[in-house]
Amino acid sequence: MKLMKTMLLAGAATFVAAGAHAQDGGEISDNAIKIGIIADMSGPYSALDGSGSEAAVQMAIEEMGGEINGAPVQLRTADHQSKADIASNIARQWSDEDNIDMILGGANSGVGIALQEITSEKGVAYINNGAATNALTNENCAPETGLHWTYDTDALANGTAVAMVKEGNTSWFFITADYTFGHNLQQTAADAVTANGGEVVGEVAAPFPTQDFSSFLLQAQGSGAQVVGLANAGTDTQNSVKQAQEFGLVQAGQKLASLLLFITDVDALGLEAAQGLTLTTGFYWDQDDQAREWSAKFEEKTGAKPSMVQAGMYSSALNYLKAVEAAGTDDSKQVVAQLKTMPIEDAFARNGKVRADGLMEHDMFLAQVKTPDESEGKWDYYNIIRTIPGNEAFQSLEDGSCEAAKEMAASGGSSEEAGASESTAQ
Repeated sequence: MKLMKTMLLAGAATFVAAGAHAQDGGEISDNAIKIGIIADMSGPYSALDGSGSEAAVQMAIEEMGGEINGAPVQLRTADHQSKADIASNIARQWSDEDNIDMILGGANSGVGIALQEITSEKGVAYINNGAATNALTNENCAPETGLHWTYDTDALANGTAVAMVKEGNTSWFFITADYTFGHNLQQTAADAVTANGGEVVGEVAAPFPTQDFSSFLLQAQGSGAQVVGLANAGTDTQNSVKQAQEFGLVQAGQKLASLLLFITDVDALGLEAAQGLTLTTGFYWDQDDQAREWSAKFEEKTGAKPSMVQAGMYSSALNYLKAVEAAGTDDSKQVVAQLKTMPIEDAFARNGKVRADGLMEHDMFLAQVKTPDESEGKWDYYNIIRTIPGNEAFQSLEDGSCEAAKEMAASGGSSEEAGASESTAQ
């Protein structure tokens, strides 16, 4: 217990009441709706996640009036420190002792898989926004309680890798973050490259996190590949892009493909270093009027435009609360089943739906980083090349390996009907 207290203190876990005490909670357990965020608050993904994710979720709670059916919404946060065991221990305590209703976060694939396993075991709803691995809706799926919201490795590869190969960039070398996320992202990108007529001429795994990419970049340079695919994220992406520029890879004719790039990375790199990078994103603050309006409110609250993870955190929390309201309960399985019957349309999502396997399928965007001359100021960083419909971006349910979800979908005739059937059954 002493170790647990230390972990929670390190994670800065706090309860924040977002509304008045409930007068009548109805079917709400403990007369309160308890949401927990387990995020990267201090590590390599903290800029794209961290306190910005907490602010985004708080915005969703405020948008719902701070309460559902008279029960206050409470928000708790903790830092997983990029360690699956810390995240798991926090999730266990929140589930066993604090009766948490839903957990958000896990911007690290190892952490995300661990959290989904714990929440499935405990019967707690879990919505992942930061981890990219498609294992969350395949071999590690938990369709009754686990959802994958913002993006996954399939959507990233089906945007960036396919677009670059079709432009004639057919030979690839990968520099890969040496953990679940990196290997999963490399594999899906490599599959996309070869399926579209390209070839992978080499690969190297880099420890996570890494400050010095020089030896890996020299191997990429020596391979003669047209494209150096960066299967990493956060500060690893920033370091590898900066050092690739210093090594002259781009000047020598090789192209960089950042397979997971965030607007926070571009801001940290500067347009001089990041210009021309092709990327796939689930959200851009300037994509339309609704995104601009919400992002302006987020910037007022945080001082920055939102990353797609932070926008996804808002969207998933908002729709979770709407599902609690519609279902009249915070029972996790009933709320997840309710989400599968609802269209997802908000400041983040376009044409969204929650499938039987827990994937929130929605439109993605293929984008390119602007040159300094094209940009009209801070955060004006992307040219949107095209919209990628959700059914093109993400792996289909039929091609996935979540057998329980396939049975659900088959019994209902579709993902949406399966969700409705599940809801009615419960």
